[in-house]
Amino acid sequence: MSADTPPPSAAPALGPSPLAQGDAQISVAEARARIAASLQPIHGEEPVLLAQALGRVLAQDVISPIDVPAHDNSAMDGYALRGADLRTDGPTVLRAAGSVMAGDAHPVTAGPGGCVRIMTGAVMPAGLDTVVPLELCRVQGDEVHIEPGVIRPGENRRLAGEDLARGKPALRRGRVLRPADLGLAASLGLTTLPVVRRLRVALFSTGNELRDAGQPLDPGCIYDSNRHSLAAALTRMGAEVVDLGLVPDDPDALRATLATALHDADAVVTSGGVSMGDADHTRDLLTHMGEVAFWKVAMRPGRPFAFGPLRRPADGPRGTAPAWLFALPGNPVAALVTFHVFAQEALWTLAGATQPPMPPRLQARSAAPIRKRPGRTEFQRAIAEPAADGSGWQVRLTGSQGAGILRSMSEANALAVLGHDQGSVAAGDPVEVWLFDGLV
Repeated sequence: MSADTPPPSAAPALGPSPLAQGDAQISVAEARARIAASLQPIHGEEPVLLAQALGRVLAQDVISPIDVPAHDNSAMDGYALRGADLRTDGPTVLRAAGSVMAGDAHPVTAGPGGCVRIMTGAVMPAGLDTVVPLELCRVQGDEVHIEPGVIRPGENRRLAGEDLARGKPALRRGRVLRPADLGLAASLGLTTLPVVRRLRVALFSTGNELRDAGQPLDPGCIYDSNRHSLAAALTRMGAEVVDLGLVPDDPDALRATLATALHDADAVVTSGGVSMGDADHTRDLLTHMGEVAFWKVAMRPGRPFAFGPLRRPADGPRGTAPAWLFALPGNPVAALVTFHVFAQEALWTLAGATQPPMPPRLQARSAAPIRKRPGRTEFQRAIAEPAADGSGWQVRLTGSQGAGILRSMSEANALAVLGHDQGSVAAGDPVEVWLFDGLV
């Protein structure tokens, strides 16, 4: 069995789908909860060099092979001394016995009543336990004078293993590796890290009206933007994107494309073809290829959305583990919003992340009134920024909120989220804000 092939027990049985809701409309919160409860991370790992590990998901705990720091060392430029030599009834006068620099292999020593000039990071000389900063000393020749009360015994000494002790976990499995994590791994002397293999995501758009950029634009047709936006979002999160292009509104073409996607993709992301139109074949076809729920989600934009496991051939490289489908709406803004709300965190979970690195959420005051009716969650394109009066954050909409106006999504840096039961918002009211943090 290859590293990429999960053990047989990892493949969930595809019986009647617990997701199935028929044509019932469910809330955003319920949809997110059902997705989260359905997923299991992929299997397979590989070692990568530190320089290639940024943004990857750690496959195993990293156990520290050393103490960090390896020795007691100085946290200051100053003089190392014995804390027991410090006087409280008058100045302490010590005799300097030499100096030690960071990296010195054989630091000098000093007996009682002596001290050593020491630089930040240098190993503490044997028997010395305190460092007095240079600026708190008065030096006369080889004598160092220290006034009472300016330093306490034990101060400004870093203990061996203070940051990380040998044998203790330095980084936990499932962590999405950040720059500081790679620095920590380097501080342990590591050159490679074990990471989960990249999530493989098949991507395509459906619709007879779609054309690729660069092609002639026939009457009644539009250029496909969704694949480019979604591919960029997937690439940003470290997925391996398999671009299957444009698929016409034809059941046979769609079936063939899905068969290609199911060969070895872990997930399939589509846009278009999940509404109630006569040419929207995705919904019917998917019910025959897996246990997929068609959702009418109580949200704006993005009401039509489908999710679920698709059956794959047992002889494929992924074994019998299902491929997870995220069928997004065709309108450009609705596609990105549903990816942001439903797919992004779920795909991180599939990729093995225990704490998906989702963009920050905060509360901001609305700069103007926002109309809203209860009974659905609305995601308004917005700009979040510090208030001019310094009183915190404020949020303002980017203008028209039509689901096809991609320009307003490009101008936005956040979504203003108006909850399911929430009504209209007055100027100055608090609004939940989901920052994009580079998603789009």
